[in-house]
Amino acid sequence: MNALAQQAEIDFSRYPPIGTDDWGYAFETAQVRALETAMLPRSVFVDMANATSFEQAADYLRSGEYAVGAGASISEIEQILLAGRAEVRQQFAGWMHNERIVTLFKSRDDFANLRLAVRRMIVKKPVGSDYSGEGSFLPEQFAEVFENEKYETLPDYMAEAAERAILLYYNDKDIRGIDYAIDAAQSEFNLTTAAKLDNEFLLGLFRIQADLTNIRTMLRLTVTESEKRNVFLPGGYVERDKLLRGLETSGDGLAALFFATPYFEVVQAGASYAASEKSFLKIEQQCDEYLNGYLRTTIAITAGAQPIIAYLLAKENEIRAVRLVLTAKKNQLNSKLILDRIG
Repeated sequence: MNALAQQAEIDFSRYPPIGTDDWGYAFETAQVRALETAMLPRSVFVDMANATSFEQAADYLRSGEYAVGAGASISEIEQILLAGRAEVRQQFAGWMHNERIVTLFKSRDDFANLRLAVRRMIVKKPVGSDYSGEGSFLPEQFAEVFENEKYETLPDYMAEAAERAILLYYNDKDIRGIDYAIDAAQSEFNLTTAAKLDNEFLLGLFRIQADLTNIRTMLRLTVTESEKRNVFLPGGYVERDKLLRGLETSGDGLAALFFATPYFEVVQAGASYAASEKSFLKIEQQCDEYLNGYLRTTIAITAGAQPIIAYLLAKENEIRAVRLVLTAKKNQLNSKLILDRIG
């Protein structure tokens, strides 16, 4: 993390730089640009949210890749969406020239699987093997690793995260510490890998993600008046001292604290909504919108890995939004709540 610590903090007005063109990706970028035109516009999600029933909401997807039957169950919807996500991830792996970038994005599932496995072990439940198979580490190996404490057989980034999470839990006896430890390890792994790859876009992406996670954490701790402090991810653009000051600030002062940062509008909208509605829906929506805005800046790249990475993340976000709206309509949630979440 030393190289990361030496970098300038916030030296941009809205989004960090995204790097330059790489003409080795000319064909792949052209494919992505064509696929982007088929993505669902915001109007479809608004119509789905305002639909009077689940069936009516599903009708808006009848002719597309997310088409579901009128009587589809939540589990059937989930299988359709998981298949769509697996397909776009396979496309991404085929497009990328650098296998280390593919592994980097696969590690998201590795860390998610690890979090679940460690939690199960701590509460003395069977570790099992029912994990995502889209990571780099085989799910069926988890049981042997944790039952025999063979953490060294995990990839290095997972082994270190597991040991940190277990140690933190036994020090504090707080199961939430598992999540904090693994999230921190994942953030460090992402940033260190991006730095080694000398990839300006990925470095900006992961620093933004760390900031947005920290802002969400800060707001939740502030609203719930939690005493937790050592829970912020490393490597973001926003210094830790500002986040700690945020925990001691309330009302309009919280947004004012971030006035000189690119996240002022995110904090302002999220804090205001949390105060009036007693909900964190808006901070989640605002964080998603800010990150998607950074991904959209890759339109300036004619050819390169940046648009391909951006397409993967945008497509995954689209799939999550479809799941969110359909699940909400299936459970007859208020349209306003759905719109507040999707923006």
